[in-house]
This record gives sequence, structure tokens and C-alpha cells, in this order.
Amino acid sequence: MWTVVVLGITINYINATMVHTFNKHHIFKVNTRYILFIHLVVNDMIQLTISISLFIFTYTFRTIYVSICVLLILPAIITTLNTPLNLAFMAAECYIAVCIPLRYNYICTVKRTYIVIGIIWAMSSLSVLPDIFILLATEPLEFLNSRVYCYRDSVFRSTYSLKKRDASHILFLVVVWLTLFYTYFRIFFAAKAADADAKKARNTILLHGFQVLLCMLIYVQPMLIQVLVYLFPGGDRFIKFAVFTINQILPRFVSPIVYGLRDKTFRKYFKKYLLCTRAINIHPKTTLKIPS
Repeated sequence: MWTVVVLGITINYINATMVHTFNKHHIFKVNTRYILFIHLVVNDMIQLTISISLFIFTYTFRTIYVSICVLLILPAIITTLNTPLNLAFMAAECYIAVCIPLRYNYICTVKRTYIVIGIIWAMSSLSVLPDIFILLATEPLEFLNSRVYCYRDSVFRSTYSLKKRDASHILFLVVVWLTLFYTYFRIFFAAKAADADAKKARNTILLHGFQVLLCMLIYVQPMLIQVLVYLFPGGDRFIKFAVFTINQILPRFVSPIVYGLRDKTFRKYFKKYLLCTRAINIHPKTTLKIPS
């Protein structure tokens, strides 16, 4: 359990440093790419914090009250759904920058970027909020005061909720994958002109695809745990820990690599804050870095 907590704190520290870097420099606040990226980072921080909290609760208490579980699981589900949608819009931004650069400044404005973020949250929320009404309509009030192992299917267990969940997952993933494939191949052909930016954008979309692939693992998590527990009946806790780490923590670790390390502009500022150093001029030609 403590390994999960340490990993979560480490990733959230890196992500918080990225948010701090973004807020400190105006150059990032007026760029669609960085706004979408930092939204993904904040979304990951929320999702990771809630997921680790749920993991600790279930590891320690095994079961919790349904009413408390619902309050915790709703933002976890919404932020999980946000991730592939955010990646799809980031891929679209790369496509616009490479394939129709003359219209980039017209299409990718700061105002429109925040509208897109609002659309992401609205789509994810509309996908899961009906489950609340289905829960209240199909379950007795006593169920809200009962204790369950806190995950989505144990709370929203109605057939309607399960079918709606599967349909929304399929719809989201089809839209996201079509977006990624379309943008990748358009950028791929643009990259044949040996343009460095186009090649970098193509590689970025490949990483987006890898992130989406990792996000998809969450959809098969319950089934995967059941199969592994059946195959290895003595390793219940270790299996849940391993699956949780791969499904929930690993995808959150990819974002810092995609932008925090690969993007030269962001990396230049990010490294300074990550290492808690600041530059002080002690001579016109000498710069000393000391801890903040």
C-alpha cells in the first residue's frame, strides 16, 4: 500500500511542478497546446488522488458506505473519461499546427481552448450522471446505507447502468481512436517532407495513442482481476496492487514524459522548478544556482 502512496505523491509532485511552471510563465497561458496539456495534468492529479484514496480505503477497511463511495467514485469516473477526450483534442491541435498552420491562430485561440475543456467535462459528466438517477430509481434507500467494496459496478449495478456504461465507453473510444488515426496519418504524410516539427507531432500522437491504450485497461480491470485471482488464488492483494499500479498510476506517469521532458520550451523552465533552484547573477558573466 505504501508503495502506491509513494508513487502517487511522486507523480503528483512532478505534476504540481508542471502546473506551477505553467502558471509562472505567460508564454504557456496563451498557447492552446500547453493549456490542453496542463488541463490533462490537473485532471490526472485529481484522478490519481481520488484513486489512491479509494485504494487505501478498500485496502484498509475493505468496504465503505455506498453514499460515501458514490461521492468518491463520481469524480474518479469523470476524470478517467476526460483523459482520452483530452488526448483526442491534443491530437487535433497537433494536426492543425502541422497540416493547416495558416489557420492555426484563428482556430486555436485561448477562448476556444477553454470552451473545449468545458465540452470535455460536460461530455464526461453527462455520461456518468444518469447513473445517479438510475441508482435512486432502482435501488432501495437502505442500499445507500449499506457497505460495499467501492468500485463502479458494485454501486451502479443496475442492468441499465451497465449497458449505458458499455455503450458510452465504446462511443468514446471509437471517436478518440478515429481522431488519433486520422490525425496521425495526415501528419505522417506531412512528415515525409522531412519537416522536424511534423515528425515530432507524429511521434507525439503515437504517445497519445499509447496513453489511450493504457486508459483502456481500466475498462477491463474487473474482468482482469477475476481471471488473475482464479489463476493465482493466493495472490489476491498482490494482484489488485499490480493491476491498480498498471491501470491507474502508469498512465498518469506518461504525461510528464510527453511534454515535461520532450518539449524543449517547457523543459527549460520545468527543470528549474523541479529541482527547486533559482538563478542569481553574482557577476555579469557568472550565474549561480542555489536552492530556493
